[in-house]
Amino acid sequence: MTDISLRKRLETLISEYSHRAEAIERDLSREHAQSFSEQATERQNDMVLQGLLADARVSIKEVQHALVRLDEGTYGECEVCGELISAARLDALPAARQCINCAE
Repeated sequence: MTDISLRKRLETLISEYSHRAEAIERDLSREHAQSFSEQATERQNDMVLQGLLADARVSIKEVQHALVRLDEGTYGECEVCGELISAARLDALPAARQCINCAE
């Protein structure tokens, strides 16, 4: 994969995670129901949404870091051992920072 297509893929991932985060934030800012039982259910749902929002924000930061590594010329190198991360791993996890051996 060329640097240009890789950059486009990473930027697309950031956009997707950002849209997901925005949708979750909208859901979290909605009005809650009047009835106590419905409020309890909605609060439980909000806890799940807050977890999903946190995950989306972490994913955005990870992909942004991958873009920095791409700019620095270190994208695809394991941050632990310095070996190259396999193409298959990077295809599955484009923001991977470690090779499979170091990640385990």
